[in-house]
Amino acid sequence: MEPDLFTAAAEERQEKDPSSSPLAVRMRPRTLDEVVGQSHLLKPGSPLRRLVGEGSGPAGASSVILWGPPGIGKTTLAYVVSKATDKRFVELSAITAGVKEVRAVIDGARRASGGYGKETVLFLDEIHRFSKAQQDSLLPAVENRWVTLIAATTENPYFSVISPLLSRSLLLTLEPLTDEDLSGLMDRAVTEERGLGGAVELADDARAHLLRIAGGDARRALTALEAAAGGALAKSEREITLQTVEEAVDRAAVTYDRDGDQHYDVASALIKSIRGSDVDAALHYLARMIEAGEDPRFIARRLMISASEDIGLADPQALPLAVAAAQAVAMIGFPEAALTLSHATIALALAPKSNAATNAIFAAREDVRNGLAGPVPSHLRDGHYKGAAKLGHAQGYVYPHDVPGAIAAQQYAPDALHGRRYYEPTRYGAEARYADVVEKVRERLKGDGG
Repeated sequence: MEPDLFTAAAEERQEKDPSSSPLAVRMRPRTLDEVVGQSHLLKPGSPLRRLVGEGSGPAGASSVILWGPPGIGKTTLAYVVSKATDKRFVELSAITAGVKEVRAVIDGARRASGGYGKETVLFLDEIHRFSKAQQDSLLPAVENRWVTLIAATTENPYFSVISPLLSRSLLLTLEPLTDEDLSGLMDRAVTEERGLGGAVELADDARAHLLRIAGGDARRALTALEAAAGGALAKSEREITLQTVEEAVDRAAVTYDRDGDQHYDVASALIKSIRGSDVDAALHYLARMIEAGEDPRFIARRLMISASEDIGLADPQALPLAVAAAQAVAMIGFPEAALTLSHATIALALAPKSNAATNAIFAAREDVRNGLAGPVPSHLRDGHYKGAAKLGHAQGYVYPHDVPGAIAAQQYAPDALHGRRYYEPTRYGAEARYADVVEKVRERLKGDGG
């Protein structure tokens, strides 16, 4: 880092009086070993470890693009590199910097390299905010290794970063922080001297609520913890209670245990509200799950099941919509995923309902479990291998495309199940069309002798 006089003075003041800095800043890792989560990126020999000078050999450190949602450690990793490396470290933000600033860094890097053999690491935050022309200005420096680039983005780099820059860098995907990761981080913040120094203790229910508030964001977790600790100390209390957390962050705890009854009760209520077409109740339960920090992928899976179980062919587009929602949720995560889940929940709640497809497979499976099966009719058996004809396999099979209407009057089910009906369509929504079709098809399958 190349601090000016004001930056140097601010850092000196923080060292003398750590409490002048936010808790999230004070708890920043000082080494890669202190980084929370991201173990898949911190193995020996990884690009990040090579950036801080670990390992040796003819291969230089590669430029990297760090991709992940806010609050999971992109800036933190760059900060660790800045503290641990003996390289010249320069930081820019794409929000405020432009081509002029980038070129100034590159010119400085070339002078540092030629003048006294000092390599430069450039950390560029929010690279997705750079235009194509601005990103193009980085190419010569990255190509010739005048700088080693660490770029951070919350957006999919395959859409937000130009291909030439992407091909010259290693893409490192950061994984969301788990509750276990954040819980360990809060424990360190409570006990370590640079944090709260053991001035307070954290009650279990308060910890659980802080984890829900955080939503996988370490910065948010530490900010809320610091506010709660301040509230406790102001009341001369040593323990941070749930009530203190609620008062400090102005957000009530949602009674919801992701591993207990509430998890299943609220999820059940969501699905039953969708089944009952009560869109407002469904949105209420969806909101409870979101506010409690439920995994959005779990919610999306429940919606996909609902689309088949309770809507089925009454709205054939319900399942594709739910699947698309699940894919979108997996790609974007919270907080934006709440919009997608709302979209899908409203559509499913207001869709016409039919459980005919559900009942059909339940009935068919019940017969199979009860032994109602029987041999496959000989004309339907595989006739492609040598000797099949001698066994009578595939003999007499009528190819449906050879007859008018493409429906051949022949038996498909085993003898024991011939004529048995499983699918009984409703007259709701689009399924009314299937109800008309299935009756006509069944009559055609019977033929003249049916």
